[in-house]
Amino acid sequence: MLTCSVHPLPYRTNPADYFAAIRHAPGAVLLDSGRPSADRGRFDLLSAWPLAQLAVLAEESGADFLQRLRSNLTQLGEASVPDELPFAGGLIGYLSYDFGRHLENLPSQAQDDLHLPDARFGLYGWALISDHQRKTSQLVFHPTLADDERQRLITLFTQIEVDPVQPFKLNSPMHADLSADQYRQALERIQQYIQAGDCYQVNFAQRFRASCEGDPWAAYCALRAACPTPFSGFQSLPDGGAVLSLSPERFVKVSQRQVETRPIKGTRPRGVTPAEDAANAAELLASPKDRAENLMIVDLLRNDLGRTCRIGSVRVPELFSLESYPNVHHLVSSVTGELADDKDALDLIAGSFPGGSITGAPKIRAMQIIDELEPTRRGLYCGSLVYLDVRGEMDSSIAIRSLLVKDGQVCCWGGGGIVADSEWQAEYQESITKVKVLLDTLQSL
Repeated sequence: MLTCSVHPLPYRTNPADYFAAIRHAPGAVLLDSGRPSADRGRFDLLSAWPLAQLAVLAEESGADFLQRLRSNLTQLGEASVPDELPFAGGLIGYLSYDFGRHLENLPSQAQDDLHLPDARFGLYGWALISDHQRKTSQLVFHPTLADDERQRLITLFTQIEVDPVQPFKLNSPMHADLSADQYRQALERIQQYIQAGDCYQVNFAQRFRASCEGDPWAAYCALRAACPTPFSGFQSLPDGGAVLSLSPERFVKVSQRQVETRPIKGTRPRGVTPAEDAANAAELLASPKDRAENLMIVDLLRNDLGRTCRIGSVRVPELFSLESYPNVHHLVSSVTGELADDKDALDLIAGSFPGGSITGAPKIRAMQIIDELEPTRRGLYCGSLVYLDVRGEMDSSIAIRSLLVKDGQVCCWGGGGIVADSEWQAEYQESITKVKVLLDTLQSL
């Protein structure tokens, strides 16, 4: 097997320094571990100028689109990488929440007013990868990438010329699409479904939006400073728009055929004082309701992973761990498995997308209820930012705490899991708490 070539560059903790050089290039994409402030992510990965761009067609089945992705990886060709690097060339892009409609037969009551393709990927022959454990930054070139293109990229990142970033600003405050009373009515309807035995939990979200202008990259840099998270990302869209994600949550990772998912379920705000902060964290860890919700999703994910993992390999090595971020504490668990011999990472996506932590349980019924009660389609929100390389190595996020800048407006969503004993005022407040740091940051620009 051919090996990728590597060209070392000066180490940078903030990938924005390098990404600025390709900000306006076609297909520019950054997967960002939030360093130096977030302490969980190890690698940043950025690229541009994809060899091919692939978007799911309106009537295309999920299986057919995933097969197109598989075929493109095969055409690029297998390659190995030195030094534990996570990406040897391959696919980077997003799956919107509504890609689930291409995998399952779902109703379509919610209005599609954002017109975002349900999935969009680039096939990339190179990446700039920073390893924050080893403190290295390097260009990684797939063996098929032409020599003159390698040289152009080495020159580009060695003599960085950065255009001044155009500022980003809102033209009005972010406002919610739902009134508090509409939110209450939706929650009461969910609880009727739960009492009728239709479901155990439904993840319900509301959308905030405002008219905006300027460069979404400026917004991302400000959001990254305010809310660093280990599954952040920026993906430019063809029309000048962008996907901006400040997600703390992994969806599924595949490394050497070992699978891990890390669902978040359970949230408390950070406290103003150290004592209040510790009390909020302790309350979350001890909460029977939050533990029950988390366990419900762990069970759902064990089932999802079981579709593509070797029988008997699915485990729960971590249950109810505390993870703390600048604005919230979260309750997080881990479910692991090993891919069955006849399955790959795209089969895993087909069997487990969208993530159970942002649908509810049982999943399909919860998604039907979401479509009925959320007035507009989620688009990017609760979808996934994904990379999948030619070796079959994959990592992906759940696109919560995420924004879409498109057609002169910015959208952001906040939500949470609704169960039988949820109180609507507390849930309404939590949906705002989760995105408050994002909304406040945008409004301060």
